[in-house]
Amino acid sequence: MNREQVLEQEQVRDPAMLANSQSQIQARVAHGTISWTGSLLLVVGRSALMFVAQGLVAGILALQGSPTPWLSAGAWWTIYGTLIDVGCLALMWTFTRKEGVTLRDLIGPVRWRRGHDLMGGLGLFLLVFPLFVGGGVLSGLVFYGTMQVNVYPGILGGRVLPIWAVIYSLSLWWLLWSPTEEMTYQTYVLPRIEALSGHAWIAVVVVSFWWALQHSFLPFIADLRLVLWRFVAFVPGVVAFTLIYRRTRRLAPLILAHWLMDITAVVMTIRH
Repeated sequence: MNREQVLEQEQVRDPAMLANSQSQIQARVAHGTISWTGSLLLVVGRSALMFVAQGLVAGILALQGSPTPWLSAGAWWTIYGTLIDVGCLALMWTFTRKEGVTLRDLIGPVRWRRGHDLMGGLGLFLLVFPLFVGGGVLSGLVFYGTMQVNVYPGILGGRVLPIWAVIYSLSLWWLLWSPTEEMTYQTYVLPRIEALSGHAWIAVVVVSFWWALQHSFLPFIADLRLVLWRFVAFVPGVVAFTLIYRRTRRLAPLILAHWLMDITAVVMTIRH
């Protein structure tokens, strides 16, 4: 029995996995209820929403007299990031409703008994987080000649926010950001592009590319070297996340691992 057959048997035993199983997605593709439109719109749209959200904040700062509204808006990414999540969830809801599935179906089963998912998420964090760190070190050496890149202080790192914004960033932003991002790329886009293209590697490449690239847009700074540095830095970890999900088809542990990474990112980027 191969891995796909084992996964299908698990999905039959667990109805929470069935609606978004690969076989069900392929059936909906065959019936024409899934097209390239939703998958391509979501995989690219999350990055586009980052421009829109940053632009809204920049507009507010411009009205307040900021001399550099776009750049200054970048420091608020853990606040306007929620607007991005709302936009993504709305898009996914629109397309999943046409398929007859729900956003909850995209999350799949959550197994809290005996700490199954909790320990799994912690293990994935310990496994994948070093890849993000290593990717950052390698990318820094390639594009800036240093392991500790410190560009645009106050925007990418050393951010100074009002106390309410700090509290929001540490308590609410990551709660929505991590599951929305995982759902967008992993449980919505990845299996649908695989079914539409007929090739798993195409889905992995498309998702990994755009998922890594989106990190260059949060916030977006018009600096090509900076964009390339951030893109390359995120490639190893993103590819690992994508391959892990495709093998396990379990999202909950990945969300937990992602939560730990996002909390770490907030702590590291806000000035204490």
